[in-house]
Amino acid sequence: MGYPIIKAENLSKFYKVGDSTVRALDGFNIEIEKGSYVAMMGPSGSGKSTLMNILGCLDSPTSGTYLLNNKDVSELDDDSLASIRNQEIGFIFQTFNLLPRYSALENVALPMIYAGIPKADRISRASEVLDQVGLGDRMSHKPNELSGGQRQRVAVARALVMNPSIIFADEPTGNLDSVTSQGIMELFDEIHKRGNTLIMVTHEEEIAERAESIIRLRDGKLEN
Repeated sequence: MGYPIIKAENLSKFYKVGDSTVRALDGFNIEIEKGSYVAMMGPSGSGKSTLMNILGCLDSPTSGTYLLNNKDVSELDDDSLASIRNQEIGFIFQTFNLLPRYSALENVALPMIYAGIPKADRISRASEVLDQVGLGDRMSHKPNELSGGQRQRVAVARALVMNPSIIFADEPTGNLDSVTSQGIMELFDEIHKRGNTLIMVTHEEEIAERAESIIRLRDGKLEN
């Protein structure tokens, strides 16, 4: 374990809904060390997704400070944030978020296009990562030609392709049956062993227990 790759102090996120204010996060403090494997749990509306969106630089807090790799995220401009999302962070979503007309290889190569990596290097790296997730023989298949588990493996490969320091997984097994979920979680174990920091939102206790630690949220705060 190393230094805190994520350090958030007094994070709050408030939304106006009509005349009322919703406190999605309310004075939240967290430190996550580099190389950790953390699960976040909590009932619907507890602030899990809001917290993940802020930590993943997809949203900004109403107040509080967030240091990512010792950088104060609030001081970064849009271009710097886009670069961090592309190169330092990998995202895996419950709904896979794959482009239907693109092959598995093209979907995985997408983040490298935004980073300006030459085509030959993109193909080589995307092929390598698809091999790692067990889809070396499915590279030319489009999402509708793949099973749910295979689609999620493509999404995992896309998250890994830029060698990010942190991977966020939002309900990664939510659309999968229990056997397929088991395969994806074994893949996550391998990713963590390679040194990635892995942060996963899940509502399934059995899935969360595979992580090294569990953070439980309720009403926008850490549960004691």
